[in-house]
Amino acid sequence: MEDYLKVVHKISREEEVASTTKISKALRVAPASVTEMLKKLAEKDYVKYSPYHGTTLTKKGLKIAEKTARKHRLLERFLHDVLKIDNIKVHEQACEMEHTLSDDAEESLCRFLKHPDSCPDDGKIIPPCDLKISSCAECVQLHKRGLEEVGKHKQNLISINKLKDGQFGKISFIRGGHKVLQRLLDMGLTPGTRISVLRVAPLGGPVVLAVRSSKLAIGNGIAKKVFVEIEE
Repeated sequence: MEDYLKVVHKISREEEVASTTKISKALRVAPASVTEMLKKLAEKDYVKYSPYHGTTLTKKGLKIAEKTARKHRLLERFLHDVLKIDNIKVHEQACEMEHTLSDDAEESLCRFLKHPDSCPDDGKIIPPCDLKISSCAECVQLHKRGLEEVGKHKQNLISINKLKDGQFGKISFIRGGHKVLQRLLDMGLTPGTRISVLRVAPLGGPVVLAVRSSKLAIGNGIAKKVFVEIEE
């Protein structure tokens, strides 16, 4: 199930809707088997499936897909950075391990790796954790006192550099240590602040935001460390 949701998520990001044919090719599974599984996932409200029109994730399905991708990319960092496993084997090994990694182990692995922001192979952003915290620095402090009291984000978060022109969001999480946090605070990008995207430059260029009635241009490297809840 997690593999299907992860593939639908990947394809629909590029083409909005994932076709049965492309899912079949990605998973190397017969189209008839894909159709059967998509119907089951639709019954459980993980996807919206329409024959001949394609498949998209529901909020419930997106949450699982993002969680699985996060575990996969954290494992890739661990296998690559700590165990020094060859790049060729890293992805395959992470695919096998991602389904058995518990949420507690995932959180501990992230802290052990010092909150990495991307996977080693293709530089894809590691989705943020679903803990209701405002920054990685806060995570470290709360862990010392115990994380049992921390709730979970109800909505999936997205990094600013993945937003589109005209979208609105509320800053909910900042990835990085105290230096990154302080730099963003000095720019007025604090948790709880509402922003709107005026322009996202192509090819990893800067993102121009409207923040508290003023314009602010931030580089892609900073934009991918700030995560927001999408607002209409």
